[in-house]
Amino acid sequence: MTILVTGATANIGRKVVDHLLALGANDIRALTTNPRKAALPSAVQVAEGYLRQPDTLPAAFEGVDRMYLAPTPDNVAEVLALARAAGVRHVVDLSGEPESWRGGVCTAVEDSGMAWTHLWPGDFMENTLIWAQQIRETGAVLEPVPEAASAPIAMDDIAAVAATALLTDAHLGRAYPLAGPEILTRTDLVRHLAEALGRGITFQRASREETIAVLTPAMGDTATWYVDNVLTSFDVPASALPITSVQEITGRPATTFARWAADNAARFAVD
Repeated sequence: MTILVTGATANIGRKVVDHLLALGANDIRALTTNPRKAALPSAVQVAEGYLRQPDTLPAAFEGVDRMYLAPTPDNVAEVLALARAAGVRHVVDLSGEPESWRGGVCTAVEDSGMAWTHLWPGDFMENTLIWAQQIRETGAVLEPVPEAASAPIAMDDIAAVAATALLTDAHLGRAYPLAGPEILTRTDLVRHLAEALGRGITFQRASREETIAVLTPAMGDTATWYVDNVLTSFDVPASALPITSVQEITGRPATTFARWAADNAARFAVD
């Protein structure tokens, strides 16, 4: 059973490869644009290709039974048609609810005729890295709603769920909303980062315009979209957040934000 991991050198795809290996998979193919720089484990077959260049995909899809699909909303239908024609049977996609901005991916996967498993993660722990520059330079985080709460999930846990779903038919036809193991406000996140860094970090309530301005150096033109569509959307009732999802699917505890902050403190620290 050959498993193809697309986006295999990206943040989540690379971790999917590692989790598949840890779970005993022995026929993994990794799709990457530059095999020579991929630095993938020797046990992994490396295929050159790019989801946004469909003409590079048929050779990578040949002989593949299951596939982890990184999100490419702009041409996902064409990618899936090629996968199905090559005989791919099961797609585990990173997407979102049908009404979300990534919803077109899960809809296209279901329309493809292949078996599917949807992964719908919420807030990523790694999203806090957009604060790194202002923490380093000012010791403060500016956002409009400090009391907003979510249950952020580590990318490594998303990858662990993807690897689990790829290795069995038990998850066919399932859509999994994913979250981290605890509900945290924006100020809780800053407090954990301060503890990991061993320094004081303040949280300052800011206007929409002030928040966009302070995030633009890290996010560029996407800062406005992020403030308007993400920071204002942390309004899901706590009881609706799937905080046990990772453990229920993988059988191991999900990463806490305190653990993630400790492991990633150097990414926020002053050079």
